[in-house]
Amino acid sequence: MLTQEQEDDRLKAEVLLQDCYIDPTKNLEHPPIALSYGTHTYNTSEGSVTYDTPIGTYGNFSFIQGPPKTLKTFLMSLFSAAYLGGDCERFSGKIKGHRDDRCLLHFDTEQGKFHAQKTFKRVLEMTKTDNACYKTYGLRPLDHKERLKVIQVAIEDNEDAGLVIIDGIADLLADVNNIEEANALVQKIMKWSQIYNVHIMTVIHTNHGSEKPTGHLGSAMEKKAETQIQLERDSADNNIIKVLCKRSRNRSFDTFSFYVNKYGYPQMAYEDLNWIDNLKNEDTIINSD
Repeated sequence: MLTQEQEDDRLKAEVLLQDCYIDPTKNLEHPPIALSYGTHTYNTSEGSVTYDTPIGTYGNFSFIQGPPKTLKTFLMSLFSAAYLGGDCERFSGKIKGHRDDRCLLHFDTEQGKFHAQKTFKRVLEMTKTDNACYKTYGLRPLDHKERLKVIQVAIEDNEDAGLVIIDGIADLLADVNNIEEANALVQKIMKWSQIYNVHIMTVIHTNHGSEKPTGHLGSAMEKKAETQIQLERDSADNNIIKVLCKRSRNRSFDTFSFYVNKYGYPQMAYEDLNWIDNLKNEDTIINSD
């Protein structure tokens, strides 16, 4: 005979089980896209159909990885500008935000107030928009537990949140090589993305001389993320950063490149006959990330 505590646990498990049931006969739509790059075309029985190629969809999470000084924070600015829209196509090119009046929450865990604000202000200058739907936070003064808590509260309190950027995820735990702590954090990110139907995008370094993201945290993220994005410097021009889709649960987006122009803004570098000449006309500024 079950005790009252055991009976309560069983009832709770039955409720959770019912909530987790997925009917394999039901027609489910693809999750809506949060960010995309370019398009792809499928041949179907009804003819050719063209879709936006997702970088990330709502209800999932992705991450950007790369060695130090590969401008990860600048890529976040490029994605942020594309998501907010406004007058940013001259920077973001074929990167497209699917915002539908939803808002962007942007958390910086590392930089001090001055440099964090500089990062956030760059996005507003690129888009020529106000900050009504761009909510920005510098979490450097907090410890890792406090950071986790305030991020959760911010997502809960902003029902219109769509894209959530966390730059960077390693500052949300005490030890990236603690397997239990790493797995618990990734599970929390997965839970937030699904419950609140947001896309969470975050950043992590790679190990020295490797394409592996740092520690047990990086390994856990590789297994669970919707999209894994790799940054590397172009072998032909050190000022150019290549953005590669290393893994995706969707169709992989095509590799693209960007650089930082003379005004300190990230800008797409297109793979055509003109982009090298265009770049030579710019006095590029490569800042650290």
